Amino acid sequence: MDDATPLRSRILVIDDEESMIELIGMGLQYEGFEVLSANTAKSGLQALQAHAPHLLILDCMLPDVDGIAVCQTIRLTSSVPILMLTAKGELDDKVTGLEAGADDYLAKPFKFRELLARVRALLRRAGSDYGNQLTFADLRLDLSTRAVTRDSEPVELTRREFELLEQLMRRPRHVFSREQILDRVWGWEFAGDTNVVDVHIAALRAKLRDNERRLIRTVRGVGYSLGA
Repeated sequence: MDDATPLRSRILVIDDEESMIELIGMGLQYEGFEVLSANTAKSGLQALQAHAPHLLILDCMLPDVDGIAVCQTIRLTSSVPILMLTAKGELDDKVTGLEAGADDYLAKPFKFRELLARVRALLRRAGSDYGNQLTFADLRLDLSTRAVTRDSEPVELTRREFELLEQLMRRPRHVFSREQILDRVWGWEFAGDTNVVDVHIAALRAKLRDNERRLIRTVRGVGYSLGA
């Protein structure tokens, strides 16, 4: 198999802010998810029934019906995991959302990395294997167990090495700059030098027995890619 092939989880985003839908949608699509969206409670409930998403991201403040009521309505017929978003951070609002049937709660503004982590945790908790397996050639990465094998042999990686390999495997043959890798693996707050990427790539190659650099390629003047 030449490309990384995760099964695609389908995620429905119900939010009346177009900029929020775009931000979440672009980020989740980049991470390999299928994303649907709706900007009202009515259209969201219709999309839920028509497309049977594996997870729902639901904003508390909608123009026609508030998100709490929507969550309660959904829970009458569906156990789909629900992550609620709100601009409010008070404890009472969080408790209200959870008591209405939400599985998790995230206050705006939030960092996409946190939303992504919560999405993946909810999918794992629901027993879904969607998006948990990445493969490329003889390389396999399991997101749920954080196990990596090459040619069926286990490969022990540090947390950073695992996350770095995950990013490369999500977009085979895509060339990532060192700055992009830093943003996605180390985060926006990291203030170190991009040389840390080179150090981790070297360690990753050694553990993957990629001595000839045919698996992780260096693109001079740009960065790194998985495969040709």
